[in-house]
Amino acid sequence: MADFPSPSELAKALIAGDRSALARAMTLVESTLPKHQVLAQELLSLLMPQTGNSHRIGVTGVPGVGKSTFLDSYGMYLIERGHRVAVLAVDPSSSITGGSILADKARMNDLALSDNAFVRPSPSSNNLGGVARRTRENILLCEAAGYDMVLVETVGVGQSETVVADMVDFFLVLMLAGAGDELQGIKKGIIELADLIAINKSDGDNINRAKAAANEYTSALHYLTPTSEKWQPSTLCLSALESVGYDELYQSIAKHAAVMHECGEWDSKRQQQNTKWMWSLIKNRLLDDFSSSLDAAALKTIELQVQAGELSATAAADKLIDGNS
Repeated sequence: MADFPSPSELAKALIAGDRSALARAMTLVESTLPKHQVLAQELLSLLMPQTGNSHRIGVTGVPGVGKSTFLDSYGMYLIERGHRVAVLAVDPSSSITGGSILADKARMNDLALSDNAFVRPSPSSNNLGGVARRTRENILLCEAAGYDMVLVETVGVGQSETVVADMVDFFLVLMLAGAGDELQGIKKGIIELADLIAINKSDGDNINRAKAAANEYTSALHYLTPTSEKWQPSTLCLSALESVGYDELYQSIAKHAAVMHECGEWDSKRQQQNTKWMWSLIKNRLLDDFSSSLDAAALKTIELQVQAGELSATAAADKLIDGNS
């Protein structure tokens, strides 16, 4: 990997709006090399005073709902209203090869070519929640670069979407009309976290089905506990293909921000997210350090004993921990 500019040089270029500097900064932050991580943390420390001024929006939904198409057209809608838009699109990594298609940027043709947008596809590397491990740091980099709307597209895997909700201000869930009962488990896990549910592909012959689905979700939301006592999640219909429903969506997101600022939950939520982030990093670091300290031969022996039923998982964990304490 090529050498990076000094953190101060990189920070200066990034703040000045150099998109290549932003891309290099993200590459640095995402690197797993120890020497790069030292530089990355120095860079983030320099940029912290320039962060926190964006509206962070998580976008998720069931497979095939059209997240990339939506982000491309809605991102352009935001740019037309004077915003600078960054999209952190996380592709699912292969559980076998660890590879990632990284096709999101290719699917966001208009947004990727706009001078007021930045699209960054990153492999999830099978991290919980379908979000790249450094997505939070990338959000900060985008804010320091002057992007006031940061959209995080998630893999949309259901119960682990809480990881996404813990890094954004507004959680948008895209749904389809008549998706089938097989998705009910995924729907419930996502709906409980939603600040707003949008029924996508509400166009052509699907309009009436979309409206019916919106009514059903509206009814369902009344039986769930909202994430905030000050905000009742709602539903709307939209068409990413025809850019229909965007005015209503834009107004709903703005209203949510106003309500959260007025009651003080905007700042308190971000403070809580920062604390959770810190503990998440601590747990990851401790687990990495613990795993690297284990004797490979001893670990393999214990794993085989657990697989054969000769040793319980609890006893095996205690034995490994006690042996490294």
